[in-house]
Amino acid sequence: MAAPIVTALYASLNGILNIVLAERVSAARRSGKVSIGTPDGAKELLLAARIHGNNAEFVPLALVLMLIAELCGGGSTPLHVWGGLLFVARLMHVIGMRRPAPNVFRVLGTGITWIGIVAVCGWLLYLRRGH
Repeated sequence: MAAPIVTALYASLNGILNIVLAERVSAARRSGKVSIGTPDGAKELLLAARIHGNNAEFVPLALVLMLIAELCGGGSTPLHVWGGLLFVARLMHVIGMRRPAPNVFRVLGTGITWIGIVAVCGWLLYLRRGH
């Protein structure tokens, strides 16, 4: 069985994005002299924490599903399509969270992520048919 090289690419890109988002939280903590939590009035810290938290909530699930699809013999083209869409969707969500809601970046970032996760779940059910 071949190594899951497609998933490795998108896991790396999303891992870097997650660390960038975590650094934004740390910078907001340093700026506001806040060690733990998000006190009232720390709007920038709360926003940074939610952007990072949302990314940390959805990307691991998406990558695990992608890895399972690759290990089950899913083709590289749909894996690259999903991996690329996931990364772009997460960037769109970051941009959208910094703009007044509702906005197209946040809606598309969230929608692509959620629909993509459901689509990969369906693909996995298809890949495992007959087993």
